[in-house]
Amino acid sequence: MGTERGVGLFRWDADKEETNIAYHGISFTEAVDAFLDPGCLILEDKAHSKAEPRYFCVGKTRGRIAVVRFTYRGGFVRIIGAGYWRKWRKLYEKKNAN
Repeated sequence: MGTERGVGLFRWDADKEETNIAYHGISFTEAVDAFLDPGCLILEDKAHSKAEPRYFCVGKTRGRIAVVRFTYRGGFVRIIGAGYWRKWRKLYEKKNAN
């Protein structure tokens, strides 16, 4: 496991963040913004919740809809990954159509 980084109540592995930027084009620092979106959606990630409960946060970051995979660990929100996926953008837009 790499060096831990974070801001406020959010934490993540620095090496994982670098890999995430390379593959998905979004830093975990930017991903935190999804949680600040008043229209964000929090959904359980049942497919990856074997060892500990995991969740998705779908929210706006810099004008785009991001999906952030996370868990709660040690009193912090631990970011596992983030990216931009059309399926989740459509769900976000449907839920926030009002």
